[in-house]
Amino acid sequence: MIKKNKKMGTFKKKNKFLSSLRKAEDLKIKGQYQEAIKILEKLLIDDPECLEAVEELADNLLFLDQFEKARNAANFAISLNKESFIANHILGFIALHERRWSKAVGFLKKANQGNPNHPEILRCLGWGLFHKKEKKEGIATLERALLLEKNNPMILCDLGVCFLQENKITAAKNLFHKALEITPENERVIECLNIIRKIESDLKIKSKKEINP
Repeated sequence: MIKKNKKMGTFKKKNKFLSSLRKAEDLKIKGQYQEAIKILEKLLIDDPECLEAVEELADNLLFLDQFEKARNAANFAISLNKESFIANHILGFIALHERRWSKAVGFLKKANQGNPNHPEILRCLGWGLFHKKEKKEGIATLERALLLEKNNPMILCDLGVCFLQENKITAAKNLFHKALEITPENERVIECLNIIRKIESDLKIKSKKEINP
């Protein structure tokens, strides 16, 4: 009787698992989140405590705006590894969405420690810091994110909004125009540029009244 090679069986199983995980990641990149989730849920039936699969599941749920499910998955990932930068980023992002600035910054600082100089983590952290009234640090963090990814319309727009709130109109305008070149139909950018046009128009009217009272 021929004995089965247990190591070979384990190796094949691991390869199949990694192949399925890569397939789920590819589907996520293509925006096929539901299909990715189906694969990840099957993987988690076989290995309920696979950190990578839990992190990917949370990320896909976040893309679908299923915040509660994403939060639950991210919290489970944290229970498996409290240093998970993906889970901390997801929890920070959800807290930003809920406008819980201090909580968001706490999660995002942990995410940044786990994966320093990641543009998306820095973008979220900068936005959180700015709204937590740590405006200088928030703007500096967003500027750092922009240095790492100069043509990211979300970073350009977030930094532009911060400059606009600080009455740095010219700097904000330049960032919005650059973002518009990259994403011509970006409604948020168009809305911000319309606000700037209104501000500039009001300033001109005010200036004329001061010259000709």
